Amino acid sequence: MFTFLFKKKKFDSGGSLYYLSWLKFRKEKMAMTSLLFIILSVLISISGFLISPDSTPNSNDQHLELATQKPGFSVKMLLIQKNEIPEHKNFFSKMLFGEKSSFSSVPIIDYKFAEENIIVKGFFVIKEEALEKKYNIADVVYPLAYNKPIVSDSLGNLVFTDIYNQKHTESILSLRDKIAENHVKNNSFLFGTDVYGRDMLSRLLIGTRVSLSVGFISVFISLIIGIALGLMAGYYRGWIDDFIMWFINVIWSIPTLLLVIAITLVLGKGFWQIFIAVGLTMWVEVARVVRGQALSLREKEFIEAAKALGFKTHRILFRHILPNVLGPVIIISAANFASAILIEAGLSFLGVGVAPPTPSWGTMIKDHYGYIIVDSAYLAILPGVAIMLMVLAFTLVGDGLRNALDTKAAR
Repeated sequence: MFTFLFKKKKFDSGGSLYYLSWLKFRKEKMAMTSLLFIILSVLISISGFLISPDSTPNSNDQHLELATQKPGFSVKMLLIQKNEIPEHKNFFSKMLFGEKSSFSSVPIIDYKFAEENIIVKGFFVIKEEALEKKYNIADVVYPLAYNKPIVSDSLGNLVFTDIYNQKHTESILSLRDKIAENHVKNNSFLFGTDVYGRDMLSRLLIGTRVSLSVGFISVFISLIIGIALGLMAGYYRGWIDDFIMWFINVIWSIPTLLLVIAITLVLGKGFWQIFIAVGLTMWVEVARVVRGQALSLREKEFIEAAKALGFKTHRILFRHILPNVLGPVIIISAANFASAILIEAGLSFLGVGVAPPTPSWGTMIKDHYGYIIVDSAYLAILPGVAIMLMVLAFTLVGDGLRNALDTKAAR
C-alpha cells in the first residue's frame, strides 16, 4: 500500500482517468498528509486493545483515587492475583474486545513486609495520612481457594491451596521476592487519567475505533440506499422519479440531528443503533447527485447502444451508468464521513449515543467539559482535538478528491 502511495508505477492502462486523477491527488500535500493520518487512524483502530496501555474491555480499568491526574503521571501498582480462573482469549478476540485482567491493581505510595503480610500505603488520605492496607503475600502471588486457609508448617513456610486445588508450600522470603520482582510495577499515564481514574490515552485510542466505525458503516448504508434510489429515479423517471424525489424532499426538510435523535430513540441506545441511525439520514445527498448524473447519462449514445444490443436494465445501471457516477459519490462520501463523526460525537455528548462504558470522544467531552474552567481543561480538550483532526482530515481528503477528479482542470 505504502509503495503505491509514494512510488510511481507503470500501468497497462497507459493513462486512465483514475490513474491521472491519482497523480493529481498526490500533488495535494495537505490531502496526502490527511490520507496518511486516516490510514494511521485505521491501523490504530484495527490494532485496538493490542496497542492500548489498558487492554481490559472498553479500557474501563477504574481507580477513583487516581482521578484527574495530570499527563505524564506515574504511580506504583501492586498487582494482586484474582482468586478466580483467568479469562484467556485468542489473538483476534483480544484485539477486538480486549481481555479481562487476571490481576487487581492497587495504586500505592510505598510498601513494606511484615511477616507473611505486605502493608501498602494507598492514595486515599485520612486526616493527612495515607490509608494503609494489609494483604497476605501468598494471596498476592497465587489465586487461592476461599474455603482453604493459609497455614504455616514447622519450618515457617506457608502452606496453601489454589483455585485449581493444587497445594503449595513456599517460604516467606521466596514469596516476597516474587512480589518485589513481578507484582510491583510502575504505571505511567501519558495523557493522564479521567474523572474515573481511567487511562486517557487508552480511551482515546479505542474511541478512534468508534468514530471510524460509525463513519464507515454509516457511509456504507447511505451509499446503498442513495445509489439505489438515485439510479432508479434518474433512469426510469416518470412516477418513480416523482415519488422518490418527494420522499427525498421530505427527509431533506427534517433537521439531520433531530432525525438521528428520533431514530435513535426508536432503535434504542447502543453501538449498532448509532450506525443505522446515522446511515439512514445521510443517503439523501447521495441520491440527489446520483439521480442528476443518471438523468444526464441515460441520454448518452453508449447507453442507447447498450439498449440496442439488448442488454438488461440491471446491466446498464450497474455496468455502464454506476461507474460513471462514482467520482461525485466518492467526494460526497468523504464529506459524509466527516459529518458522521460529528453527529456521533454530538449524540454521545447529548447522552443518546454510544452507551457507556464504551469509549467515545463525544462521551469523554461530556464527562469532562466542566473541567475546562479549572486546571484540568485537557480532559475535554484532548478528545475535542481528536474529533477536530479526524473531521479536518476527511474534509481535506474530500477537497483533494474534488480537485483530482475535476475533468475541466488542466492535466
